[in-house]
Amino acid sequence: MATTTPAGVRAHAKHGGAPSDGAPMTHRQIMEALSGLLLGMFVAILSSTIVTNALPEIIGDLGGGQSAYTWVVTASLLAMTATTPLWGKLSDLYSKKALVQIALVIYVLGSAAAGLSQNPGMLIACRVVQGVGVGGLSALAQIVMAAMISPRERGRYSGYLGATFAVATVGGPLLGGVITDTSWLGWRWCFYVGVPFAVIALIVLQKTLHLPTVKRDVKVDWGGAFFISAAVSLLLVWVTFAGDKYDWVSGQTYAMVGGAIVLGLLFVLVESKASEPIIPLRLFRNRTITLSSLASLFVGVAMFTGTVFFSQYFQLARDKSPTMSGVMTIPMIGGLFIASTVSGQVITKTGRWKYWLVSGTVLITAGLGLLGTIRYDTTYWHVAIFMALLGLGVGMTMQNLVLSTQNQVAPSDLGSASSTVTFFRSLGGAIGVSALGAIMSTRITDYVKDGLAGIDPKYAAAASGSGSGTIPNMDALPAPLRTVLESAYGHGIADVFMIGSVLALLAFLIVLFIKEVPLRTSGALAQAAEAKAEATAPTASATAEAPAAEAPAADESIPSWAAVAETSLAAGPEGTQRLAAVATATRESAPLPASGGIPVRGHVRGAESAPVPQAAVTLISLAGRQLGRSVAQADGFYTVDAPGTGSYVLIASADGFQPQASTIIVNDEPVAYDIVLSGTSGLSGFVRAAGTGTPVKDAMVIVTDVRGDVLATGTTGEQGQFTFAELVPGPVTIAVNAAGHRPQALTAEVGGAGVTRVEVELSAGAQLQGVVRAPGGPLGDARVTLVDAAGNVIGTSRTGTDGAYAFTDLDGGEYTVIATGYPPVATALTVTGSGVDDHDITLAHPGE
Repeated sequence: MATTTPAGVRAHAKHGGAPSDGAPMTHRQIMEALSGLLLGMFVAILSSTIVTNALPEIIGDLGGGQSAYTWVVTASLLAMTATTPLWGKLSDLYSKKALVQIALVIYVLGSAAAGLSQNPGMLIACRVVQGVGVGGLSALAQIVMAAMISPRERGRYSGYLGATFAVATVGGPLLGGVITDTSWLGWRWCFYVGVPFAVIALIVLQKTLHLPTVKRDVKVDWGGAFFISAAVSLLLVWVTFAGDKYDWVSGQTYAMVGGAIVLGLLFVLVESKASEPIIPLRLFRNRTITLSSLASLFVGVAMFTGTVFFSQYFQLARDKSPTMSGVMTIPMIGGLFIASTVSGQVITKTGRWKYWLVSGTVLITAGLGLLGTIRYDTTYWHVAIFMALLGLGVGMTMQNLVLSTQNQVAPSDLGSASSTVTFFRSLGGAIGVSALGAIMSTRITDYVKDGLAGIDPKYAAAASGSGSGTIPNMDALPAPLRTVLESAYGHGIADVFMIGSVLALLAFLIVLFIKEVPLRTSGALAQAAEAKAEATAPTASATAEAPAAEAPAADESIPSWAAVAETSLAAGPEGTQRLAAVATATRESAPLPASGGIPVRGHVRGAESAPVPQAAVTLISLAGRQLGRSVAQADGFYTVDAPGTGSYVLIASADGFQPQASTIIVNDEPVAYDIVLSGTSGLSGFVRAAGTGTPVKDAMVIVTDVRGDVLATGTTGEQGQFTFAELVPGPVTIAVNAAGHRPQALTAEVGGAGVTRVEVELSAGAQLQGVVRAPGGPLGDARVTLVDAAGNVIGTSRTGTDGAYAFTDLDGGEYTVIATGYPPVATALTVTGSGVDDHDITLAHPGE
């Protein structure tokens, strides 16, 4: 087994296992990349909220009723729900940037068509198209953020997303109300006003968002997309018309619910067999993902219930204009803005997120429960407080449920996992709005009937059709009847809020069982780069001619830092011997070119011009492609054909000689080029412990030439011996290191013949190792820094999943160990001059 060296450990600590192209982005780079994305999100949210306060007038103008009112909202949510998983899966397979732009184009087309609607049916169809685009923007915004930003830092930027959400949510109803109240504009401009923003977002995205494109053969799971869309659609049709068109317990109910269940089972069957499933079922083996998805379902009910039914409450129960209706919802939006921003900043600083989810679901439950007590004449400041509680709760939970899921998955599943949580949130919103809208319609009808029984019978005729069938025109009704309808709407909408509070309570109970896992400190792109580097390390080591290190078994329990160090060592030998290996591999694998080229020929000679028979000669292009090969004859003669004029590389190697590579220029005539190979000699010696003379087994010995190229590597045997043959005569540097000893380097002169012998003594060195623990056990991805008494940083390291860290080859003396991952902890210790010092570290938040 290869020896763990300080070089291996420290290199890993410095680079974090990631290549340079996986380095974290700066704050400025992230904000530039997010600018177009946030603008696209603004457009998506604006399209959903701008019609909220205009809907009563839109539906009245188009001749629709309460069912049409609900479906204008539900259709968009349904399309968003059904397509969110598809967008998420596509983002794992194709360019995220292109998908965001496609989603924006779909949104623009749907908005333009919606503004031309002539009846409720056409408007609902156009809202479906809008929903497809909005679904893509909602899912992809989270996915792109997760690709660029680590979970630990994502809370900070989720605050910007929350701010965008808040501005669009509060600005949408206000803008929609102003447009609707302006006679020379009209409600149709509610759909047109977002188009310029979308076009600007397209341009900004093209200039600022640059992400790697995944290029691989894929098969999109269209079957899964169809079955999940069909199942959700059938379920929403049932809950919309149940209790109105047919009874809740009826043949239609059995048919629709049964059909939705069958379609759902078919979806599960298709997903279990699909090579690229829309929603990988294996994700639900993770408890956090499963519970976060269920919690998102109920949070979605609360979030969309508040945004959809408040407009009807303020306009129909309190007789406010569309503009004032938007103004009066500011407390809820303000609470959402504050909670999402503050929670994001605090999570970035502390790394803790679960208590935000618990607190958020408590506030949602309380807010909806209190809103369930309001009536049409409730004092506004009471309603404002209740709305603020709801907004604070939604702000604490909406983004953080996605964050908890993204922290659990590999980069390849990031899109699917993110869109799965978003899907369940949208599904909850769609089912909630549809089902609660149907319940509200029934309740309002009952309250209207009860109210009419207590007023003059002459108003009964005027009240005909003013229940759940159509949206009433309050200004055209006599005062007694108007009061009855306002009371009915106020009471009916409050009942919906009360039902929502029960569902929010379920979300609270689910969140309690979610396990808090420390947030990662690298984004998905950086994680993917690290994984790629680790995957290619064994391949690199396999090309070396030096003895390969034996890899530990998969189930062998070794510290993470030791495994990384061994991988780093395995990639060792390079230089001229590696060149010979490349040449040999090229000779064996690449095809010969067609004959008829320009000959390159000559003799391969050794010392004193003696021929070198059986020398391998390979001609390659400057790009590394093999063009010809030859084996020298008994007199050393060789010949290869160049395909045409140009510059080439000629490589020659033979047993007992140093390989040589030369650049040659070929014109229109044959080239004569003789190759002279230098002979090789041997080097051997022993490695012993200083003072005792004890042989040091498994010490790593590295031999380099005057240019620093590695000539040979190997490990010492039982008696500390090492031997290298076929070295070029001349000065070399011998570097030796072993576990528990200080590295040593010395120079030697390899003779022109025979074997040169050397002896190396290694002084004992100290090693510091330990485990970083959190309240829940070993803490992975924690950063550990070692500082000496003079304040110099000796090295840094990151712990693996087992929480282990190590520093080797230390001098005795005073040191300070600093560990971060939770609030940082610094401890002073004294390291002895030799042996291993153990120092475990416990990180925790105050009060734990």
